[in-house]
Amino acid sequence: MSVDGRNLSDGTEDTFQADRTRTSSDDAALWRRFRGIAGEDARVSTLQKLKLTGHGPDTFSLHLENLLPPDDRRGEALMRDVWRIGQQRIVLQPGQSPWSIEMPSRHFADRVHRFGWIADVMAQGEAGTARAIALVDDWVAKFGKFHGFAWRLEPTASRCWNWLRCGPDLLEAGDEAARHARIDALARQLRYIQETITSAHDPKSRWLGAVVLVAKSLCLRAGAGLGEALDRLEAETTAQILPDGGHVSRSPAHVLASLIHLQTLSRALDKAGRPQPDWMEKWIPRLGAMLAFFQTGDGALNTFNDGDESRAEVVSAALARLPAPPRKFMFAPKSGFQKVEKGSIRLVLDCGEAPPRPFGDHARAGALGFELSDGTARIVTSCGFSPEVNVDWQAAVRRTSAHSTLILAGRDSAAFELNDATRLRALIGPEGIAAKRLEEANEIWLDAQHAGYKAAYGLLHRRRIFVSGEGDRLTGEDSLVRPVAQAEAEEKKPIPFDIRFHLHPTVTAMMGKDAIRLMLDNGHVWRFRTSHEGARLERTVYLARGIVEQPEQIVLSGFADPNGDGSQPPNCVRWAFIRES
Repeated sequence: MSVDGRNLSDGTEDTFQADRTRTSSDDAALWRRFRGIAGEDARVSTLQKLKLTGHGPDTFSLHLENLLPPDDRRGEALMRDVWRIGQQRIVLQPGQSPWSIEMPSRHFADRVHRFGWIADVMAQGEAGTARAIALVDDWVAKFGKFHGFAWRLEPTASRCWNWLRCGPDLLEAGDEAARHARIDALARQLRYIQETITSAHDPKSRWLGAVVLVAKSLCLRAGAGLGEALDRLEAETTAQILPDGGHVSRSPAHVLASLIHLQTLSRALDKAGRPQPDWMEKWIPRLGAMLAFFQTGDGALNTFNDGDESRAEVVSAALARLPAPPRKFMFAPKSGFQKVEKGSIRLVLDCGEAPPRPFGDHARAGALGFELSDGTARIVTSCGFSPEVNVDWQAAVRRTSAHSTLILAGRDSAAFELNDATRLRALIGPEGIAAKRLEEANEIWLDAQHAGYKAAYGLLHRRRIFVSGEGDRLTGEDSLVRPVAQAEAEEKKPIPFDIRFHLHPTVTAMMGKDAIRLMLDNGHVWRFRTSHEGARLERTVYLARGIVEQPEQIVLSGFADPNGDGSQPPNCVRWAFIRES
């Protein structure tokens, strides 16, 4: 299996080695290709530099509460001076900072400069706090005035937010000179964000920038400029959060991040004695309901679009802070997802089209892909996503073959087109995607289709899924249908297709004579059966736990009749997941 030029067969380890030995010029080319304009070094004119100069306030008017539970595993590793991001790893000398040596890649450096790790280090007791302060002070000395790579808008906003959520233990510690240098560097970066945010094309930069400008007003300016900052954030919320509470990117992880940002600011407004804006009171419960929609049995999240599993304790912390229990629903019409829950079985089906530009710059061509779990155990997923793994892997898993769905003739179900404004490849389509739901006698049918292959091959992909009332059997049917109104194809040559079911890394799969046995990490055993000949197991990849893992996938391959009506083989493939008693 190949995804965007990355070998996902049994030889994947060779590709991992290539990642580690990549030359700096190769790394720079990949960075430019997969980060576009947002990855370019920041530039400021002499006049802009003058605007950035000046001192910050003598003290803070308020400190944010950190709502995120620490990642102790990461904190402990960093205290041992082991820095690992995705597949890349460096080991430092005691007291050494990561930017004092050449880092493995631009991606590695980008993640380091965001300081998403700082609170995890501070959670390691007094030694951790001292180490965090020393790293921030060293960064301020080296990069605090300006640095083209480190001061790009999104990582700058992320860094400011991560510093602010560490509170007085980080920002007001130490002697007066160090404290003022820290505050001055923070204030300078916030002024830079204020100056550049209106020209940003990247939605993540605009969102994070709007969030930290509200925090700036509350924490450093005693509320000065708060109205303008809240208006900006309200505008971004309206643009980026859908009416059903989903994020416009269709990413569960973005729902979680957006909710935590708004919850943190809501708490800060309360501490400052400021009224809660009506729009914030409206959106927080909606985001919370959508977060609960995507929460799996293990407490973490589904991995649709550019979303990782996310830590279960972070998801639980966000849900626990909701003003009321989240509203439950099974269909998210604006976000384009259907959910089925029966007994311990849980299925979420992707039946939505790509978001509009520029929100489609990181979307994935996974139409009619699904994720399946049994209680706390995940079974079927996609190749997943993580912001930790290198940028070419992030791009590779956008392709249709990285999802648990049908792919025809090796083509993606939606088109990737260059977005000139961002220089990234935005996803467009697929056309005609829709899903119907039928519930009868405690049993559920989902009937979905898309026309992503109609223009090229005249065929619709239709997927029907049936879930038994006991939740111990999921039956599916994938068909390729030539519409009645469509003229008969002149080319009679059969068209190759693959149906893929990517298995989670916690699943152990074994080929049997008439079925594939799936052993889950909760002790349950399922069987995958199909009437289609030639079912096989292949290696795939999984990114959503922050590294590139190599689980297995079930693959059904065949050749479709270009004039078939989808009622029988080869254009109709039936399959089932059955739990053993």
